[in-house]
Amino acid sequence: LMTSINKAKLSSSQWSSEECVIVLYRLWDCGLTDESCAALASALRSNPSHLRQLDMSRNELGNLGVNLLSEVLGDPHCNLKKLELRYCGLTDEGCAALASALRSNPSHLRDLDLSGNKLGDSVMLLSDNKKCVIVLYRLWDCGVTDEGCAALASALRSNPSHLRQLDLSRNKLQDLDVKLLCAALKDPQCKLEILELSYCGITDEGCAALASALRSNPSHLRHLNLIGNKQQKLEEKLSDCGITDEGCAALASALRSNPSHLRQLILSGNEMGNSVNLLSVVLEDPHCKLEILQ
Repeated sequence: LMTSINKAKLSSSQWSSEECVIVLYRLWDCGLTDESCAALASALRSNPSHLRQLDMSRNELGNLGVNLLSEVLGDPHCNLKKLELRYCGLTDEGCAALASALRSNPSHLRDLDLSGNKLGDSVMLLSDNKKCVIVLYRLWDCGVTDEGCAALASALRSNPSHLRQLDLSRNKLQDLDVKLLCAALKDPQCKLEILELSYCGITDEGCAALASALRSNPSHLRHLNLIGNKQQKLEEKLSDCGITDEGCAALASALRSNPSHLRQLILSGNEMGNSVNLLSVVLEDPHCKLEILQ
């Protein structure tokens, strides 16, 4: 059984039944507080093995509420696989509680979304767990800087085969931090398929490091988002990236050499002039599989 309730006020009695077998709770923007978290945590402790997905995003849970949930997550009988806590008022204290829970019970959670919480570089606590099998980290707009990025890159190098998706968009990473990630991406054991780095302050230097990583390990990454960075080269989602006719010509050349893989190319907001005609020639190739061009 799955339930989705948005913008509703819920009492603790509504989820306290020991006979409940709901496997998915979506409680996005329901006015929940730490008190609600306490009731939910109590219910989960009584019956920890059924729930598989929990979304409590945009509720003011704070660190206290997340601490209560984390106690349940640490239970080896807890089988939760997806946890979404976007914009819940977490800070480094709540992040530390989650990291502790993952150390106690590392084998179940696969998808963790903490976007919009001011965690800063406390995300390094999440990455310091070689037994963790999380395959999807969403850390959009979390205040991550070079220290947190270095820890994530180190975790990728130590345990490269699990993580499939990493979203670090709208964190101030800069080129040096991207280079650290690229060192991990070069590892042939790295299975990362989706990398989101929009609005991260990346320039040509970081872009060159990404290109080098893709040349070293070209077979896994399928989706690269660099929207809002001022690099001049590379492909995929590249809107508002300052690309000119020279960069467009390089993209067209790459597409001519290998036309059968790329499905989506977004170049909105770039001053490319008539060089877009070069892309038109590529689109005429019957081997070109591009489905979306903006």
